[in-house]
Amino acid sequence: MVVKKKRERQVTTLTICHQDLETLRSLADVEGKNLASLLLHCVQLTDGVSQIHYVKQIVPLLEKADENGICDPTIRSCLDILAGTYLSLNIKNPLKKVLASSLNCLPEFYLTEAIQSFTSRLQKELNTTDLYSYRKVIDNISSCMENFNLGITSVNNLLENVLHFLQKSLIEISEENRKFAGNHIVQTQLMNDLLVGIRVSVMLVQKAQGLQRIHLKISSSPTWQSMCELLSIFTKFLNDDDLLRTIQSTSGLAVILFIKAMFHPPEKIPDLVSSLLLRSVDCASIPEWFLNSCRSLCCADVSESALLFLCQGTLTMLDWQNGRMGPSGEALLLDTVHVLFTLSSQIKDSTLEMFLSRTLASWTNSVMFVLESSSLSLKDSLNGNSSIVRRLLEYVYTHWEHPLDALRHQTKIIFRNILQMHLLTVKESELEKSDLAADRFISELTESLLQLEWHIKGKYICLGCLVDCVGVKHILALAKTIPLQILDVMGDQSLVPYASDLLETMFKNHKSHLKSQAVNSTWIDEWHETWVSPLLYILCEGNLDQKSYVIDYYLPKLLNCNPESLRYMVKILQISTDAKTGSYDSRGALGALMACLRTARAHGHLQSATDTWRNLVSGAKIKQGLIHQHCQVRIDTLGLLCESNRSTEIVSTEEMQWIQFFITYNLNSQSPGMRQQICSLLKKLFCRIQESSQVLYKLEQNKSKCESGNELTEQHPSVSLQQYKNFMSSICSILFEALFPGSSYPTRFSALTILNSIAEVFPVSEGQAQTVYQLSLDIDDARFQTLMECFTSTFETVKNLAFDLLMKLPKTVAQVQDSEKLQGLFQAALALSTSTKPYDCVTASYLLNFLICQDALASSLSTYLKTQHIACGHGDKSAAVVESNTLMVIKCLLGNLEEEVSQAEKSLLQAAASFPMYGRVHCITRALQKLSLNLQLVTGWRPVVEQLLLMSYRLSAVVSPVIQSSSPEGLIPMDTDSESAGRLQMILNEIQPRDTNDYFNQAKILKECDSFDLEDLNASVPNSDSSAEIKGKEGKTCDVTAQMVLVCCWRSMKEVSLLLGTLCQLLPMQPVPETPDGLLTVEQVKEIGEHFKQHLLQSRHRGAFELAYTGFVKLTEILNRCPNVSLQKLPEQWLRNVLEEIKCSDPSSKLCATRRSAGIPFYIQALLASEPKKGKMDLLKITMKELISLAWPTDDSQSTVPQVHALNILRALYRDTRLGENIIPYVADGAKAAILGFTSPVWAVRNSSTLLFSTLITRIFGVKRGKDELYKNNTMTGSEFFSRFPELYPFLLKQLEAVANTVDSDIGELNRHPSMFLLLLVLGRLYPSPMDGTSSALSMAPFIPFIMRCGSSPVYRSREMAARALVPFVTIDEIPDTVQTLLAKLPNCTDQCFRQNHIHGTLLQVFHLLQAFADSKYRMNTYFQQELADVAVCTKAKLWLAKRQNPCLVTRAVYIDILFLLTRCLDKPTKGNQPVLEHLGLWEEIRKIISGSELITGFPYTFTVPGLPQYLQSLTKLAVAAVWAAAVQAGEPTRDCSISFSQLLESPFPEVRLLTLEALLQRFSAAASGLKEKELPPLLWNMGGTFLMLAMKENHPECFCKILKILHCMDPSEWLPQTEGCIRLTPKEFLNWTMDIASSERSEIQSVALRLASKVIVHHLRMSDETRDAIAPKLKQWVQLVVSSCGDHLPTESRLAVAEVLTSTTPFFLTNHLILGLQDTLALWRCVLILLQSEEQAVRDAATETVTTAMSQENTCQSTEFAFCQVDASIALDLALAVLCDLLQQWDQLAPGVPVLLGWLLGEGDDFMVHVESEQQVEEDYLFEKVEVNFWAETLIFVKYLYKNLKSLFSKSNWCLLSFERLCHLQRTASEQCHLLTQLFKELPPTAEFSKTVEFTRLRIQEERTLACLRLLAFLEGKDGKDTLVLSASDAAAEANQ
Repeated sequence: MVVKKKRERQVTTLTICHQDLETLRSLADVEGKNLASLLLHCVQLTDGVSQIHYVKQIVPLLEKADENGICDPTIRSCLDILAGTYLSLNIKNPLKKVLASSLNCLPEFYLTEAIQSFTSRLQKELNTTDLYSYRKVIDNISSCMENFNLGITSVNNLLENVLHFLQKSLIEISEENRKFAGNHIVQTQLMNDLLVGIRVSVMLVQKAQGLQRIHLKISSSPTWQSMCELLSIFTKFLNDDDLLRTIQSTSGLAVILFIKAMFHPPEKIPDLVSSLLLRSVDCASIPEWFLNSCRSLCCADVSESALLFLCQGTLTMLDWQNGRMGPSGEALLLDTVHVLFTLSSQIKDSTLEMFLSRTLASWTNSVMFVLESSSLSLKDSLNGNSSIVRRLLEYVYTHWEHPLDALRHQTKIIFRNILQMHLLTVKESELEKSDLAADRFISELTESLLQLEWHIKGKYICLGCLVDCVGVKHILALAKTIPLQILDVMGDQSLVPYASDLLETMFKNHKSHLKSQAVNSTWIDEWHETWVSPLLYILCEGNLDQKSYVIDYYLPKLLNCNPESLRYMVKILQISTDAKTGSYDSRGALGALMACLRTARAHGHLQSATDTWRNLVSGAKIKQGLIHQHCQVRIDTLGLLCESNRSTEIVSTEEMQWIQFFITYNLNSQSPGMRQQICSLLKKLFCRIQESSQVLYKLEQNKSKCESGNELTEQHPSVSLQQYKNFMSSICSILFEALFPGSSYPTRFSALTILNSIAEVFPVSEGQAQTVYQLSLDIDDARFQTLMECFTSTFETVKNLAFDLLMKLPKTVAQVQDSEKLQGLFQAALALSTSTKPYDCVTASYLLNFLICQDALASSLSTYLKTQHIACGHGDKSAAVVESNTLMVIKCLLGNLEEEVSQAEKSLLQAAASFPMYGRVHCITRALQKLSLNLQLVTGWRPVVEQLLLMSYRLSAVVSPVIQSSSPEGLIPMDTDSESAGRLQMILNEIQPRDTNDYFNQAKILKECDSFDLEDLNASVPNSDSSAEIKGKEGKTCDVTAQMVLVCCWRSMKEVSLLLGTLCQLLPMQPVPETPDGLLTVEQVKEIGEHFKQHLLQSRHRGAFELAYTGFVKLTEILNRCPNVSLQKLPEQWLRNVLEEIKCSDPSSKLCATRRSAGIPFYIQALLASEPKKGKMDLLKITMKELISLAWPTDDSQSTVPQVHALNILRALYRDTRLGENIIPYVADGAKAAILGFTSPVWAVRNSSTLLFSTLITRIFGVKRGKDELYKNNTMTGSEFFSRFPELYPFLLKQLEAVANTVDSDIGELNRHPSMFLLLLVLGRLYPSPMDGTSSALSMAPFIPFIMRCGSSPVYRSREMAARALVPFVTIDEIPDTVQTLLAKLPNCTDQCFRQNHIHGTLLQVFHLLQAFADSKYRMNTYFQQELADVAVCTKAKLWLAKRQNPCLVTRAVYIDILFLLTRCLDKPTKGNQPVLEHLGLWEEIRKIISGSELITGFPYTFTVPGLPQYLQSLTKLAVAAVWAAAVQAGEPTRDCSISFSQLLESPFPEVRLLTLEALLQRFSAAASGLKEKELPPLLWNMGGTFLMLAMKENHPECFCKILKILHCMDPSEWLPQTEGCIRLTPKEFLNWTMDIASSERSEIQSVALRLASKVIVHHLRMSDETRDAIAPKLKQWVQLVVSSCGDHLPTESRLAVAEVLTSTTPFFLTNHLILGLQDTLALWRCVLILLQSEEQAVRDAATETVTTAMSQENTCQSTEFAFCQVDASIALDLALAVLCDLLQQWDQLAPGVPVLLGWLLGEGDDFMVHVESEQQVEEDYLFEKVEVNFWAETLIFVKYLYKNLKSLFSKSNWCLLSFERLCHLQRTASEQCHLLTQLFKELPPTAEFSKTVEFTRLRIQEERTLACLRLLAFLEGKDGKDTLVLSASDAAAEANQ
């Protein structure tokens, strides 16, 4: 192993004063052997670590001197100096502890002298009067008391003085703190000093001997007086809410400790403390000193926080062990918990909540100490059934899902302690007699926990505690499937840690239990069955997320518990692997196997790699895993190769080969997660190579060959090292080749990230360090150029990775010396910085930052910059090259920018079209960001910074009229303010055409005569953009739209904001003008702040103000850390000003009241988010108070605008995660404001209230992660909700009552009650707590009747909401009774007066309650069946509501839905009985309903009748269920059923037909796939004719599609012969009809028709030769149809259908001898190749199935090693070409086939000439034009694979039969293209890769294709064509230019 060097710790040296130094010099002896010499030598050292060595020699030297028995003056003086030295050292300096440790061993002879010295030195310290030195003295007192004998004695000697000093220092520091209110930097330091002072006081009382019995001292003594004073000070601190909570908390401890030390007699202390906590102190019975010191604690109005901290002090400072407190102590304990329970309902502050939970946990700990020897009455008060334990459990249930992790952890401690408390209260005799699990309290607790839903996190924690307490056996007996239940929830990321921890607790407990019970080793089988079998099931069958989390969290814990289980897993998975390999959406057993092996190896359960391959899994399986279709299988297999628990394990040759194979095919992964994992795993591998190489180097140096027993390597180290070098070199070659022209973003990202890892892991070797590989040695000019070209990528990540890699290379590689090249790059960068394409300016910034790092830049550009008139001062000679280059480049950019801003002031339109200025600003910002903070050229920077600020303000002024206009996106002049309107009108006059008003839709053609002379303009902007021809050529016009102007403006504003933010962040400030190194003055900072304020408060464009916010945050963070008080207070001033402005705003205000208040919330967010979180957050308190008062509804119409602003700002603040828990106390008020605001008559207020409410729902219940509207993870118990927001309980109840009272009142008017919707939304997310039955304080029961009444609302959606909201309020057990009550309320058919809204609301509630009951875990037990049977009886009583007697179709539909639900749940026979439905006669009633319904009698309605579609759907579902039921009962269709499928399918209503067809399709597809029922029921036999006739007359698209799908599912032999009899079409004509649909209809129908046509064709081919010949003419049409359906521009559905069709026809057309003819067969193969390169993963995966099928045929399975394997699309492309080449050879079709393949290689169908001709138009692309681009396909990868396979084919085949003419034609075409490419390369500008990236890349790709074709043709002619990879990095442009 390589031992890593520990980072050396820095130790500050000890120093002494001049006088002591002189003393030592005078005392040191000549030989240097006495103590003075030793100390002198020690203090003269400059290294603290060396001084430690000398300090340790002091005592041994004194021990020698002690032998003489004299304490000479030298030693006395030295001891005095040592005392001074000790006290001068910082408390954290290790020297202080070493010195104390040494002096603890001082010979007894010197102790008296030493104590005197220490006492006198400490006395001097205590006499200090400098307030800012107090902290050092306090620290010294603390360190003296900390295990330092001399110090403790000295403190005891000076006890009176020490107490007096502490008293004085605490008073003065607190006074100073009060003076500096508002200056949080100083206050933070002072408060820390206070905290330390209190802690030292506490330590003093605990440790100083003189204070242990202080009550015996005379009360007039100074010590007693100081103690009283200190107690008084702590009491004051305890009540001071302006101090930090930790100070108050520590003061609470101190108060109780001082009472304990001072109060006499001790027996009365519990009573005194109890009276303090209960606020019932009898002032007459307590001593006067106590009343004087703690007067504020003796009154009735003690604050909540003070009480809490007193409770904490009581539990911490009093001695609870062994019942020492007596009966009064027991009473105090009970009083304390009652006080804590009261506080828990009152406290809202999250910090206090945290203290409260810790205090409760501390209380349970104290109780356990007391219970061991307590009275019976206390045990009775604290057993499991007591009220105190119930309240503790309620606290746990309420807080176990709290957002604070630490608080959730405390609930776990409390719950665990509750169990322990209960055990201590149960009599020992009872424990012995019965099993603990049978205890009533324990068993009830267990059952109630098991009944809870699994989405509750607290359930896992509590079950874990129960397992620890009673064992897992009891829980497994109650719920045998619990392991699988827990594994099932592991797909949810938020639950995974809890679930895995519980499982670990359970299986460990189970293992130890089984082992203890077992006689032999058979126990392991039961353990495997319980814990490993469910795991293997999930690994093979579970969903993707579930498997990932199980592998990451559960599997490692299981293997760590029992490593032997690995062989059991592997054995089972090996058997399954051969049967099931998995697919793109399933890992299969192979994936599970790889995951298990990977985890085992990473955790050290496999000894070495050889074990893995040899014994457990074959190399073939590894290769299959590396290219498996499922991405996670590939990752796990790679992880198996890369990860090891030993960092120095040698990487084997096999592993290296597999890694190379993996990288070849896996760089182009679309999944970001997979890319990250690949890069991370390879980095681990490189680290292993680097570390194991160090071991190999050491072995090599020792010249010892490894013995056979050596576990590291079996070969000589030098051989392994050489293999490492070759491997790393080949990896780098693969990665650089992956950066070919046109490579995709994923490929580039992966390659560059891995190269960066290599550069990091194998650093440039310095000195003697040996490194096995150096990347720089493998980088030549071509590869360097490749990295530079990565800057042109449109993805910034790629640019960034390339830049980082270049910076990691040594200067010898990364420095460009060619002056001309540097100039060319610099010009290209300047040109790009004014491009109208935003990503070009990013490229420019990377180029410039690269150039800035070039040493030769200044000399190369000296002549060039002179022409620009830039004075390039080189500054100080010692300045860093980078800084001087940065300064030079920024000056150049600034010069250009200033001229462009001047032009923009004249014409913004011209600027937007020709030189948008944001690019220049972006480049300046990026250059500044790369600078170090320690600037050396300060004098050079000052004028530049001033210029930058002025330029920023000018540019801002130019663009602000647009982004501050009322409608920046369209520039419609609506501004009333004349000042801004004037400037805006000028811009509009430029943009607006003279005759039309469509300037924001169409380009405006600006001619040179319009308003400015382009030629003059060009002359005045030197060296702007050489590529923009608009400026140079006379008469040229430019296209410009309002959109372009807007983009120019908002991006300029964005860049200015970021520049100003960067300046504030990076540059040192100048608090006073004389500061030499400061660059920003206070005035400049204020100006920047004002600039941000103006733009954030007035900008309308989101892009502008969002990024202004980013810059402003940087400024506010700097201001908050700034020592200058005036700057530090700026945020507070700005905040108060803006709040005042909002309060006074009205419709004429400049503040934007639309667009969610635009930038105003951002402005306030920035000011609040930068406030220090550890302080009191005063600004947040002020702001929230102000905003909530503004957001509250008032009668004043003038307050509407402030109310809208307040609501919008509150929304932003509640969304801001940085405010965290600090915002929670204001949530309740925000919710009230939102609910009341929703009732406002003003739309703007209602809109803002809705947005605020939505944010609050997310803030309270968490981000919605499920599709379901009420996703279980986004709910909480009512008790938890109302305990966190107690004031919402009465508010919501009152609001709901008001709504309910008016909703079901008898007044006939329609009252919509807007707030009802919001109330029900909140209530619908609550569910009952486990303690709801026992605690009524915040019970949810009062809400139920009101929610039920809300079901009568006249608004349909509100009735639905009420029904949904009711469900969680009713527990599962209560549902049947509640449903029966609701049904009883429904009217009878004889009632005269009833309201349909009331009926509908009630029925909806019944339906939703029954649905919840049906989904519950009671599903199949007899209780469930009986309860539902009772409900069914009640339902029969109101059946008239489902019949025509009920005129309302809406209520009829819901009643029918209820019946349908009951049929689904009850249609199962119970033991020995007929089904409940038959028994009750419900089916009979349902058949009557159906026979009497409109389905039989016809419809008198039209679609204008409300609820008709809904009624039809409900009725159809019930009718379909009735048909199936009748069929099942009779075994065949019977007359008993009132309706048949034929009748339903002939319905005139599409809703009926569609639902029926869906039901039938489900059965047919299940039968076709062999799922569920393998055979069709007899009812559906011989229906082919019916579907054929339906297909001919169906005109509803969805129904038609379903019919075609059903026909596709059926066997054509069943229905195809019937076509003539049923629809008068021959089978051939039917095929024509199907293909006509496939070629003309819309996508879904077309896809189904294509599948059907293909199935019919396959059927014909399987028939006799005659049939086959009959359809032969149709095959060509079918091929054309397939080819036309696989284009990239077509819908995904269409291409998926093609892939499916190709897979099903592969054995007939793709791999069979040529049924179609060669051209058509190759056309189909071309389709496969196109689909394999599709951008959609689903399409590629479907096409891969085709390749897999093709490889698995009898005649092809030998052509590759991956036959019958599930492979990924990237390798499938290669394999498909390999199979095709093999087939051409088998078919003997090389002569006609090879030219076609060479044509593919050359790209014959891609119209290269058309591309070249249209390139001129590319220049004129509009800014926002979107084109279809495939970001995944890589042309040259296809070329590479095709070239490789053709080369392989040519080398093993006979070529005499090839068509010479066709090859000559190809030769000619390729040569012409080569010549044309040479010409086109010559026409490109010098740095075309940057200025003409698209054209340059296109030419490079075509050049590679042409060269590949020419090489193969040369090979065919017998010449030796260069056999290099097609993708070798070549400088084609350079070759062409030669």
